[in-house]
Amino acid sequence: MFVTIEEALSGKLKGKEVTLKGWIYRKREQKEIDFIILRDSTGLIQMAAKNNSEARRSTIESSIETTGIVKEDARAPGGYEIQVKDFRIIGLAETYPIGKDLSEEFLRDVRHLWLRSPKMTAIMNIRSNVIKLVNDWFLSHNYKQVSPPMFVSGACEGGSTLFELKYFDKKAFLTQSWQLYAEAMIYSLEKIYTIAPSFRAEKSRTIRHLTEYWHIECEQAFADMEDIMKVEEQLVSHICQSVAQQNRKELETLKVDYKKLASVYAPFERITYDEAIDLLQGKRLNIKWGDDLGYDEEKTLAEEFGKPFFVYAYPKKIKAFYCKIYPDKPKLAMSADMLVPRIGEISTGGSRVDEKNELIQRMREFDLDPKDYEWYVDLRRFGTVPHAGFGLGLERLLTWMLNLNSIFDAIPFPRTMARIYP
Repeated sequence: MFVTIEEALSGKLKGKEVTLKGWIYRKREQKEIDFIILRDSTGLIQMAAKNNSEARRSTIESSIETTGIVKEDARAPGGYEIQVKDFRIIGLAETYPIGKDLSEEFLRDVRHLWLRSPKMTAIMNIRSNVIKLVNDWFLSHNYKQVSPPMFVSGACEGGSTLFELKYFDKKAFLTQSWQLYAEAMIYSLEKIYTIAPSFRAEKSRTIRHLTEYWHIECEQAFADMEDIMKVEEQLVSHICQSVAQQNRKELETLKVDYKKLASVYAPFERITYDEAIDLLQGKRLNIKWGDDLGYDEEKTLAEEFGKPFFVYAYPKKIKAFYCKIYPDKPKLAMSADMLVPRIGEISTGGSRVDEKNELIQRMREFDLDPKDYEWYVDLRRFGTVPHAGFGLGLERLLTWMLNLNSIFDAIPFPRTMARIYP
């Protein structure tokens, strides 16, 4: 019978004849026996092929089908070995290029092959589960999934990070966020979310920047900043605790202590921007009130907490035009960022401007022409409501959760200002 490697290692098939399909991960030849490590999407298992010409002819990364007896063997990885009776090569691999050179740049050049490694397999398995967990959480809390456009006609976050392109005889851009379009849909669906790509023409060279990344975004009618912070912390807590339980094998492969994730519980600690500035100045960082928090500042703050936390009530001049202003604090925006150790900010959210004249005034402060956003202003003309939302970077979340060296490892094919191949 055909089984997966995970099933063969379970102990339930000891002494039985099974058939497996997969790829050769490692191979060691002796005089009469070939010891082969086979891999599939579920794991690795050792095979012993005695006097088998096809096994001897096989090469690293050849795809094969093999039939044999499951034997318990404490010396074998996973505690079980397949004693091969039949061995068939499906696709004979040429000399595999990944050998001693494991430099980051080389592995990115051969990313199409490096994705086969146990490390990348573990990361991609966890990534897949995180996306499932996001869907499960939102749907179980009565949110509707919405598909935003990728081509947009105006900026959401800022013109300096827009990818401009020709759209027939017009100018268009790749989306930075679904947010403006999401606000249109809350007037019918009220509670919505998406998991979709976003694009930023970032020229930063840090462990947390990509030009194309996946955005977990949420928007909600009849909600404010406090409501949306609760959504964020409950969602992230659910993701972390579930991965700690459901992906123990992958976490072990990546040498991540599951207790780090299992200990993430809502509510998260919160500090104001003012308190953050005081803390940073106390550590003698060169920052003053009104400055935006950069990577170094965010990382320094996160070291104080050790877990996800929020910074809120930022100066309005460093936040987007759609951020609502505190009625009693006209210099502050109702905006909150979630920060984590080593990475810094992984999400931004808060209350949106819900009054027409205030929105138009904010646009003018940012040198935006309200006529270019007429449809967006319409949302404040026809039944406006208080509303709030957030955007959470999937790759930044994974980079923190899994202690990855770089955000490049959190996505199958990373895109940066210097890389669009493969």
